[in-house]
Amino acid sequence: MSDPKLVSPHQSQSIRTAGESIQRAKAAMLMVHGRGARAEDILSLTDQLDFPEFAYLAPQAADNTWYPNRFLNPISENEPWLSSALAFVGDAFAQIVQAGIPPERIILLGFSQGACLTLEFAARNAQRFGGVVGLSGALIGPDDTPRDYVGSLAGTPVFLGCSDVDFHVPKKRVHQTAETMRVLGGVVTERLYPNMDHTINQDEIDFVRGMMQAVSL
Repeated sequence: MSDPKLVSPHQSQSIRTAGESIQRAKAAMLMVHGRGARAEDILSLTDQLDFPEFAYLAPQAADNTWYPNRFLNPISENEPWLSSALAFVGDAFAQIVQAGIPPERIILLGFSQGACLTLEFAARNAQRFGGVVGLSGALIGPDDTPRDYVGSLAGTPVFLGCSDVDFHVPKKRVHQTAETMRVLGGVVTERLYPNMDHTINQDEIDFVRGMMQAVSL
């Protein structure tokens, strides 16, 4: 019998929370941490976002890593971790919806490896979200990966922020991701920051706060 941890490495992991409870909140943010980080690290952004009426949920990756190889590698080289990670994000999303918060009031946000995972989840499950935020990330797979996603983002605001010299994320992949999300019906804002480190800046925080304001009205 196969080891379930090898088939679905993330399924036994926890989902950390902050802010308002999902039972009382009118809007939510699903936050996905980067490689080598923890759920608590991405949740620390809530201090800067400063929207306490939001419910914040952050799934925790097994061994702090969603998938073992670069996001540019063939997708098969990141399995079964990638499929497990996407399923886990889906579980967290479903938990929010089941609590009574509709998808159009849920913002998906990820940083670095978490941004790649967030964008891939949004594309594979395209619908009207409250927003999709990819900070220093892009869609997963090599340049020639078919992007034949189904569904529609139906006007979902999509924000892509990244350094123009990011060692991990080539800027052409940010451009390609922006185009794919537009084809899927997203309203995309793409910002490349000159010579920025692999980090999150205040302009990105301010933009996300604007998205949060829009879904909390």
